Amino acid sequence: MSFETTMTSDVVGLTKVAPVSRRGFMSATAAVAAGYTLAAGPVRAEVITTDTNGLQVGDAKIKVGSEEMPAYFARPAGNTRAPVIVVAMEIFGLHEYIKDVTRRLAKLGAFAIAPDYYFRKGVDLTKITELKDLLPIVNAKPDAELLSDLDATVAWAGSQGGDTAKLGIIGFCRGGRTVWEYAAHSGTLKAGVAFYGPVVDPANPLWPKSPMQLAPEMKAPVLGLYGAADTGIPVAQVEQMKAALEQNKKTAEFKIYPEAPHGFHADYRGSYRKDAAEDAWKQAQAWFKKYGVLS
Repeated sequence: MSFETTMTSDVVGLTKVAPVSRRGFMSATAAVAAGYTLAAGPVRAEVITTDTNGLQVGDAKIKVGSEEMPAYFARPAGNTRAPVIVVAMEIFGLHEYIKDVTRRLAKLGAFAIAPDYYFRKGVDLTKITELKDLLPIVNAKPDAELLSDLDATVAWAGSQGGDTAKLGIIGFCRGGRTVWEYAAHSGTLKAGVAFYGPVVDPANPLWPKSPMQLAPEMKAPVLGLYGAADTGIPVAQVEQMKAALEQNKKTAEFKIYPEAPHGFHADYRGSYRKDAAEDAWKQAQAWFKKYGVLS
């Protein structure tokens, strides 16, 4: 199996969640019409929907080299110096769940922006319905390019009046891995929150160092939120990451939710666990406040 088609730990966690009945889920047609991906399975009917009242929201194009990267942003209307929080998406593209998260963050006072850093393949990931068709695209994203794209996203937010001196990043699934990687890269990041991000990578020449290997290089405090029932990321691995960070005297905290599977915050999926998701969101807010991203 080549690195392009390797089932990474986040994908394993997604595919090995206990099956759900179709009751309480949207039809495929309704889910697509609402802007959700289908590759992660059926979409729950009771998704969280955050309105745009008091917000400025929209699509953006961010200059990256000679190209333009699509992004979605949300910010408090009239607030030109809102703190900047980058939203690192799962492998499913810039679909409605990720857009809703940016609006939730904007309601907390942030200029939140979700970049579509897989755009160079020329494929709309939100329209792909099979995980096996996603893997060759997302696994072929070089870390160096990813980090450069995130830097460009931050610079764009600054050019639009965002306060990049109060910079945070939050990510889910593969985006949780991105949080760890960016925390080791950025000297300006104030804090990161990683939701069930893989800490150990399979062999991939485009990913030189896993989050675990980057433990000595972490430049910003990170909160790791994980599920004990995650079939792809064992608790023992999370504990190893915690120990590596402590050994290198890096600031990080972890919370492991006992019954929660991978994707427990993803309210559009059968993996959603309301209690864990709501608590984790409160923990994320407190973390960003503690380190001066949110006030």
